[in-house]
Amino acid sequence: MQNILRFIGKYHFFLLFLFFEVIAFYLIVNYNNKHKEIFLNSSNSFSSFFLEISGGIKGYFLLKQANEELSRQNTYLRMLLSDNEVIRTEKFIFLNELPDSCRFIYQSARVINNSVNKGSNYITINLGSSSNIKPGTGLISARGLVGIVTNVSKNYSVAISLLNTKFRVSAKLRNSEYFGSLTWDGKSYQHAILREIPAHASVQVGEAIVTSGYSAIFPEGILIGIVESYAIDKGEGFYTIKVKLSVDFKNLSYIETVENVTASEQFELEKEASDD
Repeated sequence: MQNILRFIGKYHFFLLFLFFEVIAFYLIVNYNNKHKEIFLNSSNSFSSFFLEISGGIKGYFLLKQANEELSRQNTYLRMLLSDNEVIRTEKFIFLNELPDSCRFIYQSARVINNSVNKGSNYITINLGSSSNIKPGTGLISARGLVGIVTNVSKNYSVAISLLNTKFRVSAKLRNSEYFGSLTWDGKSYQHAILREIPAHASVQVGEAIVTSGYSAIFPEGILIGIVESYAIDKGEGFYTIKVKLSVDFKNLSYIETVENVTASEQFELEKEASDD
């Protein structure tokens, strides 16, 4: 208290001057229409400027929440397109009653670890066996195919990335329906190689490459990339097609798991046929 009194005593002339300045300013603004208009316009511009800055800062910190919400909405829409009855929860979407016609179940997940600069790249996600994730579950994003789950714990899963020289998937030209085998050659994280497309097939630069649906893991029509260039293998009669991948694996945060609920039935039947 004594410090406050000493401060007032030391600067009482300056404080008195400020007091009268505030009163004078108030009188000028309130009893002069022109000055009042200028003050209101200036104050509105000033407040709008700071509101814009604060809104931008708030929006930046809400990006994570917005991305998670968009990921859940993408999953929800995929389920609707599959004519499945779904229930939306905080973390993922599951089926209330699984119809006989349902083949694929989707859940939204977040990537917590990822690599692109190795010969064998893997991706870790924040869903595990507690969310019914199993080895062989596919991973896709809003942009296209990502990988396949290989190892599962209670709360996490590790997947082999498309950017892995061991990865292989059946893919086709979307326009002509000719299919082949797509692999990664270990070079660029932006490209993969599609082989076994016959030389008599029509191939065009820019044509979409999608999953064929012959795999028991991925639905038909999941985007993989587009044709960037192609050449015919001499003496073999097949194309080697360089595919520009649709997924940017260096910017991968939110994905969806896709489980084929009839996969085991298909695998067993195919195994029986191969053993005969």
